[in-house]
Parts: sequence; structure tokens; C-alpha cells
Amino acid sequence: MSSLRDLFAADGQLARAVPGYRPRAAQLRMAEAVAEAFDLGSKLVVEAGTGTGKTFAYLVPALLSGRHVLVSTGTRTLQDQLFHRDLPMLAAALGRLAADQGLAERLGAGAAAASREISWPRTVERLLLQDAR
Repeated sequence: MSSLRDLFAADGQLARAVPGYRPRAAQLRMAEAVAEAFDLGSKLVVEAGTGTGKTFAYLVPALLSGRHVLVSTGTRTLQDQLFHRDLPMLAAALGRLAADQGLAERLGAGAAAASREISWPRTVERLLLQDAR
């Protein structure tokens, strides 16, 4: 399997699969921290500024981990973007099934249904990554 450094490189798999992708050092550091949290079985809370590339930095390691992951967003708009655009695009780029049905099964049908019912607070974007097992 490719390393995160390779995946996030200017000539890496993400650059080839995602239109307009550009590597960011902070994004790679965050992705490595997320992957390390998965490897160690620890929890991680990350808050980062606009332009960091947070979405890919936590979704790529989450998809590669094969674990159940809870992602909490500050807005419903971002939640919808993650589920309907970013997850399918990254899953396809990484060679994973990306159909909504497959993602719903992977996330857990109950969690997917519940997420549609929750009105998320409009606060600073916060990411909570946790092994849900």
C-alpha cells in the first residue's frame, strides 16, 4: 500500500484522481496524526484553519483504516459535502466502493439515518475522530 506521503504528494494518487488537488504540508502532518491515532487505538481531536485541507487529511486515513469512524462537523452543509461529494470521490480515488449504499453500510445505516435528523450547531468546525467499535 502507498504511504500517506506518497498519496498526498504532488504526483500522488490524490493529485491524479482529484481535479484541482494540491499538496499542503499541514494537510500531510494532520493525515499522519490521524493515521497514528488509528494505529495506536487512541482518540484525536483536531482543529485547523481554513485552507489546511482538513477533509482529505482525516478522510483518507479513515478510509484506509477500515475502522468505523465518527466525524462531527460544525455545519449541515459540510456534513452533506462530506457524505455526498468527498467520501465517494476519495473512496473511488483510493479504489474503494463509493456508492451511497456502500457508504451507508460502512458507516452503519443507523448512523447515516441519524445524521440526517441532527441539526448540527453552527460553530467553529471541529473534527472528532474516534474508533466507534
